[in-house]
Amino acid sequence: MTLKFTFHPEARNELFQAVDFYETQQRKLGLEFLDEVYSTIRRIIKYPIAFPELSTNTRKCFTNRFPFGVIYQIKEDEAFIVAIAHLARKPGYWKERLSKL
Repeated sequence: MTLKFTFHPEARNELFQAVDFYETQQRKLGLEFLDEVYSTIRRIIKYPIAFPELSTNTRKCFTNRFPFGVIYQIKEDEAFIVAIAHLARKPGYWKERLSKL
């Protein structure tokens, strides 16, 4: 069975804000960041429980090239992306999102 994935609305916003930021730094770098995030999500889908647990049913998978982690939960047949977290941000800033689900 192949997992699908969905984004928390704030995670989607984080993704596109980072794409915009990198694109302003260097042409096409935003698209490279986007490709890197989707590559990370493909790893999550392929190996959903291979990455470190942050809390019950919440895990983080790091991107390879950029200083970001994809915070996610596995819910039945989907990977729910909670945050696209820059590693310099306050750890756990995204936890309040879980209580709003």
